[in-house]
Amino acid sequence: MDKTFSFIYKSLRLSELNDVQLRLINACKNAVSGSYAPYSNFNVGAAVLLDNDIIVTGANQENVAYPSGMCAERVAMFAANAGYPNSAPIALAIAACQNGVFTEKPVTPCGACRQVLIESEKRFGRSIQVLLYGTDEIILIDSVADLLPLSFEF
Repeated sequence: MDKTFSFIYKSLRLSELNDVQLRLINACKNAVSGSYAPYSNFNVGAAVLLDNDIIVTGANQENVAYPSGMCAERVAMFAANAGYPNSAPIALAIAACQNGVFTEKPVTPCGACRQVLIESEKRFGRSIQVLLYGTDEIILIDSVADLLPLSFEF
């Protein structure tokens, strides 16, 4: 029997975001400045909003001994989980720059990041909203689970 996966997402402009979403987008855009990406020149910033209203940010970190680097999403989520182990992440925003210019189209998390993010969703038993920033479009996804329907689990 054939089966399919599908999910609904929203395509938005900055003017359509609420104050909390704008705050999160600005935080991930600002986080890009902490990126260390001398090899790819692809700088990514991520911001995690916790249920205590704290925003934790991260940026991608490359290393000449590839794949020893780390994506912005994992840097931010690991920092949030380590610094605030009892606070649930409720939203995540991601922005990317290439050669100093924000991308027109939003970038999505890699597979490893999706797995880490979905484990945080499962750990706290609540969905994490995802905002993917691009200058032409912002994508709003209700849950990380939508990005990884067949996640690894025991």
